[in-house]
Amino acid sequence: MGQPAANTPGIQGHRGCRGLMPENTLPAFRKALDLGVTTLELDVVISKDSQVVVSHEPYVNADFSTAPDGTPVSRKDQKTLNIYQMAYSDVKRYDVGLRGNVNYPEQQKVAAYKPLLSEVFETMEAYRKANNLPEFSYNIEIKSEPDQYNVSQPAPAPFSDLVLAVIKEHISIDRITIQSFDFAVLKHWKQQIDAGNYPKTKLAALVADLKSVDSHLKDLGFIPDIYSPYFRLLGQEKVDRIHRKGMKVIPWTVNNTEEMQKLKGWGVDGIITDYPDRAKGL
Repeated sequence: MGQPAANTPGIQGHRGCRGLMPENTLPAFRKALDLGVTTLELDVVISKDSQVVVSHEPYVNADFSTAPDGTPVSRKDQKTLNIYQMAYSDVKRYDVGLRGNVNYPEQQKVAAYKPLLSEVFETMEAYRKANNLPEFSYNIEIKSEPDQYNVSQPAPAPFSDLVLAVIKEHISIDRITIQSFDFAVLKHWKQQIDAGNYPKTKLAALVADLKSVDSHLKDLGFIPDIYSPYFRLLGQEKVDRIHRKGMKVIPWTVNNTEEMQKLKGWGVDGIITDYPDRAKGL
């Protein structure tokens, strides 16, 4: 085999590999590494006892969760299962894999729970060493919404402090990216990095709206390392413009091989996908 092309984008397994295994679980992260991802993408929330829990929602999602008594979590119940008001020992009792996910028919149905971030680091690093895998990165989304501060999550400063404490204990900071849709989170990290209170960390601005790149940068108040938009918001000219401003471009969530090829042609720096198997040979 020849050398890969210089513009081969890094492949990030979205929530591990949501299309193939239960999202944000140890089986999903293992599978993503088996498929050769360069980065594990995951989300974190906070429990009542201040544990950093790997979960996309700050509640127990009715789409795929099973209660400890074996009954499916209902839409009505999910609203009361606020992880920020639950001890982690209670959160862990809910299964998030056995029912599968109707939106992802290829997803295997296996027993799984919401792990702690510390457990993800410990388990995946052990797996990497045991299988002689190359070093990979972690892209950690701080799930934060301003109207949920102190309701289903801490405010950005205490939330970020909890996440950083776990990172520092387990992983070299140069393997970490922090991403968020909540620019208050990214501003907090930037301020703390500039003040010397946080180590230099790669920061990624997640974007889902139609505002311009310049408008987002104005809202943010600084140029992040990575600009991470919904993939349909991109075109060749926009990718070039983002690069000229000194940012990498890593779109989400790209699940179609033809779309991946098109984005690769435009020169994106990475691709976040639910199906890392579809990115093979990109």
